[in-house]
Amino acid sequence: MHMPGIRVAVDIGGTFTDLVAQDTATGQVIRAKADTTPGALEHGVLSALAPSGVAAGQVSAFIHGTTVVINTVTERTGARTGLVTTSGFRDVLEIGRGNRPDLYNLAYRKPEPFVPRHLRFEVTERMTYQGQVVEPLDAAELEQVASQLEAEGVRAVAVCFLHAWANPAHEQQAAEILAARLPGVSVVASHWISGQWREYERTSTAVLSAYVRPVVAAYLGSLATALRDTGLAAPLYAMRSNGGVSSFEQAARAPIALLESGPVAGVTAAAELGRRIGARHVLTLDVGGTTAKTAAVRDGEIKVTTLHHIGKEAARAGYPVQSPTVEIVEIGAGGGSIAWADPAGGLHVGPQSAGADPGPACYGRGGDRATVTDANLVAGRLNPGYFLGGAMKLDLAAAGRALAELGAPLGVDAAGAARGVLRHAITQMSHALRLVTVRRGYDPRDFTFVAYGGAGPLHATLLARELGIPRTVIPAGPGHFSAFGMLAGPLRGEAVRTVIGPLDATDLAAAFAPAEQAALAELGPQGQGATLLRYAELRYRGQEHTLEIPVSSFDLTRLQDAFAQRCLEAYSFRLDSPLEVVSVRVTATAPVTGEVRWGNGGPARQTPAWAGSRMVDLDPYAEPREVQVLGRDLVGADPVSGPCVIEEVAATTLVLPGQAVRADELGNLLIEEQP
Repeated sequence: MHMPGIRVAVDIGGTFTDLVAQDTATGQVIRAKADTTPGALEHGVLSALAPSGVAAGQVSAFIHGTTVVINTVTERTGARTGLVTTSGFRDVLEIGRGNRPDLYNLAYRKPEPFVPRHLRFEVTERMTYQGQVVEPLDAAELEQVASQLEAEGVRAVAVCFLHAWANPAHEQQAAEILAARLPGVSVVASHWISGQWREYERTSTAVLSAYVRPVVAAYLGSLATALRDTGLAAPLYAMRSNGGVSSFEQAARAPIALLESGPVAGVTAAAELGRRIGARHVLTLDVGGTTAKTAAVRDGEIKVTTLHHIGKEAARAGYPVQSPTVEIVEIGAGGGSIAWADPAGGLHVGPQSAGADPGPACYGRGGDRATVTDANLVAGRLNPGYFLGGAMKLDLAAAGRALAELGAPLGVDAAGAARGVLRHAITQMSHALRLVTVRRGYDPRDFTFVAYGGAGPLHATLLARELGIPRTVIPAGPGHFSAFGMLAGPLRGEAVRTVIGPLDATDLAAAFAPAEQAALAELGPQGQGATLLRYAELRYRGQEHTLEIPVSSFDLTRLQDAFAQRCLEAYSFRLDSPLEVVSVRVTATAPVTGEVRWGNGGPARQTPAWAGSRMVDLDPYAEPREVQVLGRDLVGADPVSGPCVIEEVAATTLVLPGQAVRADELGNLLIEEQP
């Protein structure tokens, strides 16, 4: 699979589009950054490619992480979509689940369906949960439904029949009829996306996939055309939510698998970095311009969930998606998150973001609302003359005015408002980190903290101290770390199949076989020699919820012991009750190209080796004081005691009093508390 040349990865964020390229022969790493262009995301990709100096003819593989799916869903800018379902199940999408996340809110309203009731149609057909036909599909009735859909002007249709996970014959027949009757309309059958039970979740998955499919197909098509026009002939891959990559063609067929396309690459890269530095458990933090994202990696294993919720919050149910997704907690607290005060005088940060245009007030592009970046600039933690390696000059006076305006009704000056904004942001991020550790029974002190993203290193040491984490790692090129992770992402096919029955009476080899075939089919010809990993969702008989365990053999005793141990870790108890198997999951992976080389790799733009100082507010651990400022290249194997600020092209690292920083052989910064 190894191809000579340069591998290129591009990650689109809310504010910046990051590019990382690596020469497969020399290991040299090239990094570039450009503004994200929300109106035409492909323009941001080309803008990042131009300054990298990589010739299109040199590219051997192009890997892309995109926010187009999540943006389309959250902004509700997808295609006009219809739903065709089994007679009597038209309202499953609206009924949803009976459990209410905001239990005592008498005015609670369920999320608005993406398909309104007048675009939801029923047809006569019925399968049993065992896949047996009770009533055949009424093709004549479906033809009438097709005419109604055509009259409504839908651009996409989701087909979800009862128990299609057990036998998809009716769904396949319906999809073929609708595709023939509605040329130019995107038709998505639920069994193409999900092989799991639970009608509401499967219907939601099919609807969302149909809703975004025309948008994603158009975007990937226009990006592919733009790249081909530059002379780039290499294979094009998209990053998937499960941590692997797929071809643009496969991504366009199943776009919902790109839901968390960008963020997961950073988690997979952090897990691999942890393995290389001998860290058993890794806690990740990715702070960009719009959000902060975190995940916990235990024993080198990235947690993948088969049920993800879009927009789920403490008081909001969100929209379920049955697609394997790396488990990430995301909050609206990034560098561009807007700080604001409510009428009662309470300070808030996010979730609204200034984005790339106009951006924070200090960008000087017309923004006048205070953001986290403005607060860091006023606190002295950012260098106004060396943002993005000096490519952008920050306006300190504009940041001060925005924060002074924010602080006026609160009775504080600009410096006080900056302190408040930063404390609030740290509190939000700390809560997110606790959700993936303490809330799940894990002690944060057992983890190595890996922080990246443009703003991650600036907040990492404050969070590590608050949570008692002994070691923080800032990888080489932290502002491009997620894009770098895409270079290491393998081709990955994934399949989940519902298999209900007693564990001791289930032929697991036979149960896994269809999932194995489906996972390998996703890889196509490149799946030859792929590595297969198997997992099973089990539960005690009589219970509703399941726990997933890896399956390395079909030995019943080993599986029972593994589940008991997992149950102890999750719930602090185990039972002697019989086990049931609920579903099986298979992951098939194959490398895209040769092995990625870790470390600095000779970036195209080295950080100048300088030393200086400036006033920095070290709240809450010290008053503002003159602090040493170092170019990252000056940090070597000998520890440098804090407080200090370490600057590089696309990130700034803050080291607190009582901490020390040094560099390891891979070019990482290691920050530890001094005794």
